[in-house]
Amino acid sequence: MSAYQAPLRDLHFNIKEMVDFDAVTRLPGYEEAADVVEPILEEAANFASSVLDPLNAPGDREGAHFEGGKVTTPKGFKPAFKQFADAGWIGLPMPAEYGGQSLPQTLSTAVLEMWQASNMAFSNGPLLNQGAIEAILLCGTEEQKQLFIPRLISGEWTGTMDLTEPQAGSDLAQVRTKAVPNGDHYLISGQKIFITYGEHDYVDNIVHLVLARTPSAPEGIKGISLFIVPKRKVNPDGSLGELNDVQCAGIEHKLGIHASPTCTMNYGENGGAAGYLVGEENQGLKYMFIMMNAARFSVGVQGYSLADRAYQSALAYARERVQSKDIAAKEWTPVHLIEHPDVRRMLMDCKSQIEAMRSLAFFTAAQLDLAHAHVDEKAKADALSLVELFTPIVKAWSTEVSTQLVSEALQVFGGMGYIEETGMAQYYRDVRIAQIYEGTTGIQANDLLGRKFLRDNGKTALRVIGEMQATSKELGASDNADVKAIGVALDRAIKALTDASQWIGGEGMKILGGKGDTKALFAGAVPYLMLWGYTAGGWMMARAALISTLKTGDEFYAAKLKTARYYAEHVLPRATGLLHEITGGGGSTMALTDAEFDLDRKSLALA
Repeated sequence: MSAYQAPLRDLHFNIKEMVDFDAVTRLPGYEEAADVVEPILEEAANFASSVLDPLNAPGDREGAHFEGGKVTTPKGFKPAFKQFADAGWIGLPMPAEYGGQSLPQTLSTAVLEMWQASNMAFSNGPLLNQGAIEAILLCGTEEQKQLFIPRLISGEWTGTMDLTEPQAGSDLAQVRTKAVPNGDHYLISGQKIFITYGEHDYVDNIVHLVLARTPSAPEGIKGISLFIVPKRKVNPDGSLGELNDVQCAGIEHKLGIHASPTCTMNYGENGGAAGYLVGEENQGLKYMFIMMNAARFSVGVQGYSLADRAYQSALAYARERVQSKDIAAKEWTPVHLIEHPDVRRMLMDCKSQIEAMRSLAFFTAAQLDLAHAHVDEKAKADALSLVELFTPIVKAWSTEVSTQLVSEALQVFGGMGYIEETGMAQYYRDVRIAQIYEGTTGIQANDLLGRKFLRDNGKTALRVIGEMQATSKELGASDNADVKAIGVALDRAIKALTDASQWIGGEGMKILGGKGDTKALFAGAVPYLMLWGYTAGGWMMARAALISTLKTGDEFYAAKLKTARYYAEHVLPRATGLLHEITGGGGSTMALTDAEFDLDRKSLALA
């Protein structure tokens, strides 16, 4: 099993050359970020490779254990968390006034990738903790901020997001957890499932952000409120009191991320858990999306991080393993796997798409920084619209593609990839959840098509397409053969995206007029999201190619240019097929009635 090596050169490239990092560092509060990029990336890479990566495989084998309401994490995880917290990694993007370092999301994205690639199960805890911090930071009272945020940032306590219930799944309209007023707090009762790090042995207090309904709440999603429910009651001075009425009822037995405890949490079995309202009653859905959007972006990063870890292992194995003759040789001359054309194809599939996903994530991270800190309101609003457009794409496209790429990396190993000792089986098991949690691909696609495109009348989408077309013109004007070829492929993809967007806009107008087919339209939502992902990824790779032509005599840039051309010629053609799936697939998707689907079951019974 190869050791993890952080892709520092490509991370630097994305921060310093693909993103206008100078513009980010001119934002209020980020002025010192430029001076710390190098040391932070170096230290994060060292921590990932020396502390987290060695725990990854043993943690998977041992797993988290549940007994008597308590969860024990694998050996080494608890001291690793203390090191992680003591080093200040939790507070990297958090405000300095609460103990954070106030560094931009652009830089934090690079560090997040290293944590996820080296040990996804460990990193899930800090990932959800960040969502809890952001919710309290943006919606909590000043008293709540002062009481909880510094301790969550320092790692003295940890935080969770408690949204899902057994009967509801992703349908939050069905949330049944109750919150009954009781003096200065509420009494919370109900059950939540799939709560990542809902119980563990790292710290004495876990701060749960819980969705629940008050007695007067309206039905559906409009009646949801958000509450802080600590594991231990907290005194006004921050000291811990007695245990709250919160119990872990068990942990899930999962396909992957075995070291990350996924908990069932019971509230109020002994009268009610003390909970404290965040913001206003019945505004919980709005507050939830603060947590969810941060987590969705992070899960997208998680996806390509795991793909990169698997790719690194596959590349190392392909360089070391000697097997079969050179297909071009007349005599039997065994060669390394990397000499075989199909192995090189699989490796290039991985390399090109990982680089495209990474660049799109950094582009989105930079927009997050502008949306957060820009002094000009229009610039802030423009950046926020890009964040909203690309968040579901980064989450869903990256995780869908990454699962495919981990499978392809495993294929490089042949049978050796299917056994546990090489580590590939773990990466394959671990990455699969990324397509599901924080909203499945279908949920992200509905969000993109419905909320981000149709409600916006396609304004943001068309603005981005215009920027893509400007890049394409620049490619076409180049004298470089690789760049010209990339431009031709990108043009075709942009046209497919434009045609799909116009068709969706037209169908949306029909629906508003009472003549369209909503279900047929949304049957193409996932293909539309994937079309956006592949095309935006091609746009990122095209921009990287243009940058690379300005650099001569450097192997990194030469490889970047060749990788961009591979993406253009082997990946971007998928856009045309997706266009046909969007514009022609809805009717066939919805063709069978429920009764006709039921014929399958009847046929089986007859057999």
